[in-house]
Amino acid sequence: MEIVVCKTKEEASKLAAAMITDAVKKNPKIVLGLATGSTPVMMYGEMAKAVKAKKVSYKQVKSWNLDEYVGLPGTHDQSYRYFMNENLFKKIDIKLSNTHVLNGMAKDPEKECKAYEAQIKKAGGIDIQVLGIGSDGHIAFNEPGTSLNSRTSVVYLTPSTIKDNARLFFKGKEKDVPTRALSMGVGTICEAKKIILLAFGKGKADAIKGCVEGGMSQFCTASALQAHNDAWIFCDEDAASKLKLKEYYRWRSATKLGK
Repeated sequence: MEIVVCKTKEEASKLAAAMITDAVKKNPKIVLGLATGSTPVMMYGEMAKAVKAKKVSYKQVKSWNLDEYVGLPGTHDQSYRYFMNENLFKKIDIKLSNTHVLNGMAKDPEKECKAYEAQIKKAGGIDIQVLGIGSDGHIAFNEPGTSLNSRTSVVYLTPSTIKDNARLFFKGKEKDVPTRALSMGVGTICEAKKIILLAFGKGKADAIKGCVEGGMSQFCTASALQAHNDAWIFCDEDAASKLKLKEYYRWRSATKLGK
């Protein structure tokens, strides 16, 4: 696990975007795992800038997203399919047919999840998986208590996650947030060849502390990344504020990135 401590979220987002852009240049047919939420938006903006400047092309890239709300169609403005279309896919030259998001309206959600796993496997697995992190240390919708070997499945959201996400819904009411979602499992995520996790703000400090320096535990599902051999954590000063070895991480990552 490599911890990249940046002064600002802007700096962190640019570094993460550059890592993805370089990887796509080296492998135009790369398979990406993507995340939603406010955290990766700035990084997606940087990726789009590189496409606009003709520095990279996503025409042959395939992508699979982490999760989707149960009961929301892809046309709903709070669905994760809608989010990805608006914040990334429409801004780069990727083929929409090569982008995959779990179907929140599937008649058989469990069957949808198994098919999703099969699709990823058929594509050769995910080369780079992008992640955010919840304030309680969860990744995707793998809430505290989820097995670290879990696979893509139907999950129930905790009250804290529903509260955190309510601000994104019309009128900001918790009752409007779905209580279930389809989500890649922790085991599925950890099979990606490389992982890039982004975390910004003081509200993520405890989560990053648990992810990086806590023991591996199902009560902080992001801690599973400690066992991954190519996981990169990009965070700002606030998110890294509770890390005991922050200065060491800063020095080590700067050395590896040639900063």
